[in-house]
Amino acid sequence: MYDVIVIGGGPSGLMASVAAAEYGAKVLLIDKGGKLGRKLAISGGGRCNVTNRADVENIIAHIPGNGKFMYSPFSVFNNEDIIGFFETLGIPLKEEDRGRMFPVNDKAITVVKTLVDRVRSLKVDIRTNLKVADVRYDLEQKRVQGIKLESGEKVDAPNVIIAVGGKSVPHTGSTGDGYPWAKKAGHTVTELYPTEVPITADDLYIRKKLLQGLSLRDVRLSVLEPGSGKLIKAHEGDMIFTHFGISGPIVLRCSQYVVKAKKKHRVERVKLELDLFPEKTEDSILSSLVDLLDKQKKKAIKNVITGWIPERLVPVVLNLAEVNPSMVKAELSNEKLRSLAHLVKSFPIHATGTLSIEKAFVTGGGVSVKEIYPKRMESKLMKGLFFCGEVLDIHGYTGGYNITVAFSTGYTAGQSAAMNLWED
Repeated sequence: MYDVIVIGGGPSGLMASVAAAEYGAKVLLIDKGGKLGRKLAISGGGRCNVTNRADVENIIAHIPGNGKFMYSPFSVFNNEDIIGFFETLGIPLKEEDRGRMFPVNDKAITVVKTLVDRVRSLKVDIRTNLKVADVRYDLEQKRVQGIKLESGEKVDAPNVIIAVGGKSVPHTGSTGDGYPWAKKAGHTVTELYPTEVPITADDLYIRKKLLQGLSLRDVRLSVLEPGSGKLIKAHEGDMIFTHFGISGPIVLRCSQYVVKAKKKHRVERVKLELDLFPEKTEDSILSSLVDLLDKQKKKAIKNVITGWIPERLVPVVLNLAEVNPSMVKAELSNEKLRSLAHLVKSFPIHATGTLSIEKAFVTGGGVSVKEIYPKRMESKLMKGLFFCGEVLDIHGYTGGYNITVAFSTGYTAGQSAAMNLWED
């Protein structure tokens, strides 16, 4: 008999185990894999972006999927608490661009080992390579009874924390196990979709792989509403062209809006626009282009604009503008020059969708937060049932925001599960 059973040994499950044990609960942590913290070990490119140092308002602004729900968990355990937690355990952190926090030694494995060591030091029972077949409920009393393992063994506990992740990065163990258990308790599971995922496109230059591997820095990517062409969302930063479309930080951030626009408008393609010079107006771009041509009047335009825009983009842009690459200044009409300036500000990419949810960094959708007490992470429908991390319908952008949600909701769930013992 345990006080609290935590299912899932990822960031939220490990933090839930720590909090529950710190508050005096007898805890069992169970994971179907052989290693704890697998997703944590590969996060931040193997360096582990443990949180973000922005203020709470800024962090919530970077959690487009139900971010406002996080006000309450952050009142219990926020990003500064996460930083303090790791530094107290002997992992000094450093701040990088856009507030991202990493261990000074750049090794995610150190974060995982330290977190697991903390769980062990609190005398949490850890059982790995064991699959939970079901969560057991007393449906009449609307209370948790414990779990049932695949072997048939039953383990009793008045509190169960579901921390099994979503459906993204399935090789780390996130295969959607938690959704049936949530539904059995009466919970709504909102539609799942990939977020923070590369975007696919079918433009000719993509199909011919003309730009594959081209990286762009400090550009702006916009998602436009099908039909009206109105701006849905735009992000500035870095991106890369791939053999199937586009990827990189700003692409990942725009991906969910492509998914939603396709579904809402029932279209095959969603238009994106790439702005190579977000800080400049189209008129100033035109002016710069004319100046360049005036200084090199006898040079072919393809040679004049190479370096002004990335070399590999030159033939693609000239082709889209229907400009002969060997034309010189005297042969170019004002209309063609205007067309080139427009393309530099609004380079078209036609998104056909995204890679699959399994290839996404984050799962959109999940257990509805409307049915969870935000200050406790406990179910409103089943006493003693808690949810934390990516199984919930909460998702943020990359940059330490999702892991902050995982640690915060995990700690809050663990603390609340332990406090249930005193209340009972």
